[in-house]
Order: sequence, then C-alpha cells, then structure tokens
Amino acid sequence: MIAQEKLDTLLSRFDQIEHEMASGPDASVYIKLSRDYAALEPIIKSIRELREAEAELADAEAMLSDPETDAEMRELAEAERAELSEKVENLTQVVRVGLLPRDEADSNDVILEIRAGTGGDEAALFAGDLFRMYQRFADQMGWKVEVLSASEGEMGGFKEITAAVTGQEVFAKLKFESGVHRVQRVPETESGGRIHTSAATVAVLPQAEDVDIHINPSDLRIDTYRASGAGGQHVNTTDSAVRITHEPTGIVVAVQDERSQHKNKERAMKLLRAKIYDVERERAANERTEARRLQVGSGDRSERIRTYNFPQGRVTDHRIGLTLYKLDQMMAGEATGEVIDALIMDHQANLLAAEGL
Repeated sequence: MIAQEKLDTLLSRFDQIEHEMASGPDASVYIKLSRDYAALEPIIKSIRELREAEAELADAEAMLSDPETDAEMRELAEAERAELSEKVENLTQVVRVGLLPRDEADSNDVILEIRAGTGGDEAALFAGDLFRMYQRFADQMGWKVEVLSASEGEMGGFKEITAAVTGQEVFAKLKFESGVHRVQRVPETESGGRIHTSAATVAVLPQAEDVDIHINPSDLRIDTYRASGAGGQHVNTTDSAVRITHEPTGIVVAVQDERSQHKNKERAMKLLRAKIYDVERERAANERTEARRLQVGSGDRSERIRTYNFPQGRVTDHRIGLTLYKLDQMMAGEATGEVIDALIMDHQANLLAAEGL
C-alpha cells in the first residue's frame, strides 16, 4: 500500500515548482527548477491518473453494492470494475517505481569511453564492435553520438575511443554498461580456427553541467603540444593538442583530434568535468554503502559484467544471469535495449524490496 501522505507531498512540491518557475527566477535557478520539474512530471502524471482510476473504481463498486442497481447496469459495472481494477494495479506499480530514490544524474548526457583490454589486436577490434553497437543503439533511441577522441588499432577497431552521447535519459539507460565486456570468438587473424578470449573496458560517465560541479580555473594546468598522427599530411604542424591536469584530484585528460586548439580544449574540459563529477558521485556512493550494495553489480570497471560468445551466438550478462541467443541482434544494437531493460528492472526490484514499497 502506497502512503497517501507521500503522494500528497509530491503533488504539493510539483505545484510549488510550477509557481517558482512562473515567478521568473534567474537563469541558474530556472535550470535547476526545470530539471526538478522534468524529473517529477512523469510520476505526477501517474499519480493523477491513479487517483482518477481509483475514484472511478470506487463509483463502480458503489453501484454494485447498491441493491437498487438494475441487472443491466450491474453487468456494465462488473465489466467496468474488472477493467478499472487492472488499471489501478498497473498504475500502482508505475507509481511505486516512480517513488524510488532517483539518481540525479539519470537525465544527464554521458561520456562513453571504450578501451581495448587483454587480447591485443583482437581486443581493439572488439572495442570497435562495442562502439558500433552503442552507436546503433543510440540511433534507435534518437540520441546523438559525437566522437571526442580516438586511437585506432593497427588491425582496425580502437585501442581507445571516447564519445559524448546526448539525448533523453541517456545515463539512466547506459549507466549499467560500465565494466569489462568479454568476447569469445575465432579471430580473423587466427589461421588455426581456435577460439580466442579478449576483453574491452566500458566506462559510462554522466556529463556534468556548470550547475553540477564548479571547477576553479586556478586548479588547472593546461599544456599544449603538437598532435601525433599517422604521418604525412595527418601530422599537425601547430600545437593544437591539449592536455589538462586537475591538480586537486590528479585527473589528466588529453584531446588532440581537432586541428583547432580551442575545440580540443572545449572537448577536454567536457571530459574533465565528467571525470571529476564521477569521482564526486563515487565518493557519495561509498558513503551510502547500503544503496551501493543494491546496485546491479558494484559499478567497478574491473568487474566482468558480460560475455559475447560468437560460436554459440549468445550474450550473457553475469550480474543478473541473463542469456540471450541473439548475439547478431545485440551487436546490431537491436537487442541491446532488451538487456539494458532487464538490468534496470532487476535494479528497481531490489530497490522496491529495500524501500518496502
């Protein structure tokens, strides 16, 4: 049973946000209010629909309990009660999930980093496959993917690739993708036909806005240098590459893909903000040990989270014991959402049990 006081508090808070937004606050306050409004709007809509359905169900039950209701009206009320009971049950579950503690970063865009791990050239090829998988999934979700930096493998793929993914609820969908992804397949370079195991590491960092985190310019050391390349016309003749060191945390980021030093600096700052924000979130999570225990896996990027077995055409997520024989669809981005949704549902089920909802 959902506590009605909790629902009343949410409705009151939503009305207050609407009032404050209409009063014309300054830009930074308005941005914060807009975020709160967007976060609450879906649950508020569900609460209002639930209360409307509950009122209609009460009317139908009152009609059925009235001895003066004739047979025809009683039959209609019976059908309506069955339909409304199901509607109330479904909306109650939606509201229960909506009442769960929300990760403030769920609505943020993300920085996606994929690095080749053990396995040499095959690991770089797999890193490229993973990047294309997420790129295709992003296309289906209507998100935009912008490569910030990339280091290609000698046989193809990527030793490392970093991209910004922007769109609606990107971090909410991708946050459980961080970790070690393992592949088992016969490499194209393997003449003996033996199955080779290699890995790539995925990191999903929520992008931070200025209102999320403040970086003191005096804490930064910015170095420029000549970008390295494949040779010939690809080597920059100017110091366009940028390396930024955040001295309080020791975090270092470097971007050299653009010929413009200004653009490289802009991209490096975006990456730096995300990394500092991630450190702050990690510290807060460590302070909430119980909440951290309830996450799908630990979020540790050294944890093996998923195996892609090409000979058997299967993908297995080890955290929830899910196996799908849809590897081709997974790599094409078509079944990626199926795995992601299963992870989110498992996470929500654990939280519902912990919250007693």
